[in-house]
Amino acid sequence: MTRPDILLIGSPMAYVIERLEAAFTVHRMPAEAAGFNAFADMRGIAMAGGPLRIDGDFMERLPKLEIVSNFGVGYDAIDAHAAAERGIVVTNTPDVLTEEVADIAVGLLLCVVRQLPQAERHLRAGKWLAGAYPLTATLRGRRIGILGLGRIGKAVALRLEAFGVTIAYHGRNRQPDVPYRYYPSLMAMAEDVDTLVSVAPGGASTRHLIGAEVLKALGPEGIVVNVGRGSVVDERALIEALGSGTILSAGLDVFEDEPRVPAELIAMDHIVLLPHVGSASHHTREAMGQLQVDNLVSWFAGKGPVTPVAETPWPRG
Repeated sequence: MTRPDILLIGSPMAYVIERLEAAFTVHRMPAEAAGFNAFADMRGIAMAGGPLRIDGDFMERLPKLEIVSNFGVGYDAIDAHAAAERGIVVTNTPDVLTEEVADIAVGLLLCVVRQLPQAERHLRAGKWLAGAYPLTATLRGRRIGILGLGRIGKAVALRLEAFGVTIAYHGRNRQPDVPYRYYPSLMAMAEDVDTLVSVAPGGASTRHLIGAEVLKALGPEGIVVNVGRGSVVDERALIEALGSGTILSAGLDVFEDEPRVPAELIAMDHIVLLPHVGSASHHTREAMGQLQVDNLVSWFAGKGPVTPVAETPWPRG
């Protein structure tokens, strides 16, 4: 029996490649579009990052394409609406990374509020011998607003409950059976909280949602933590707000143009920056890779996708 031809885009870990090769005939996308026509028979795509965008034009050049299996929850590099119009299934890897990313979000917040990385650098530089590290801000009494109360947002909120802080959220819709205050307007929430945790997905609808006015509304004790997508935060506005004291600090795991981080952010010692490591544990990345492969295997076995994205109508009527 002929194995389905799969196009591999990006740089997946070795175990993902091994599992794909065990079930499919795997072809690698060249660095440039040269030779693109050689992939006209591809029936599936395994997407694992990189700068390439899978848009309608791309899909038109792969007329036999049936499914795009994405490594990660966010899939803004794939035009899922264009895929749906063409009957192409798009899948992602939700749930398996929820707890890991939520841990990083809360860890980032603690690091920002208590300046833990800076305090460690103080000790390592021998400065403790000359005096104690300065007093810091506190998590006590903070009012935290979560932008995007999906799976990860809820996991973040659950962890924060243990700290006794006030929790609110903003999203497209009020969610039933959620004990936190809902704000239909991000600006209204920003005016009532001093800490904003973004777990929002990327895309045109969320681009620069956190801009100059939202940052100003957080106030001088304001903190922004972003573990969603870098495009949600207007980085130029954030740099200005941090430099002028409009807000207190920020903790960022994601950036607008990764892996290129603005020099102005790198130069700031009062913020905490991570290189997009929210789900970067062996345990979680292996689970993500397995789910990516499972979606492809299930599809070509005639069982349908395991975790189709919202734009993919499934089951089909």
